[in-house]
Amino acid sequence: MHELPVTESILKITLRHAETHKARRVTDIYLVLGDWSSMVDDSIQFHWDILSENTIAHKATLHFERIPVELFCIDCTHIYTPTDKELVCPKCESTKVRVTKGDEFNIDSIEIET
Repeated sequence: MHELPVTESILKITLRHAETHKARRVTDIYLVLGDWSSMVDDSIQFHWDILSENTIAHKATLHFERIPVELFCIDCTHIYTPTDKELVCPKCESTKVRVTKGDEFNIDSIEIET
């Protein structure tokens, strides 16, 4: 259910930028979501369809770009994509790792009609 407040923020940011640029209508919104961001695309879309009603962003297309997870091993500096079952570094078997990609969530761009 955390997609509701996130979608509210997306709409607020979108409308603020649209107003700044004197938009008549928002046509597309490009979102970047890491695979570990815990956001569900369909849930965001569901909330968007309801929340954006009666705004200039209504019927704007949401585009979701998923970023795969990438980990950095602190012990041996190996960068790798973990398997679903194992997060341990495949090179040195260390568990001291840092997420370098895959937990992001942001608006990449917004397309408008002026």
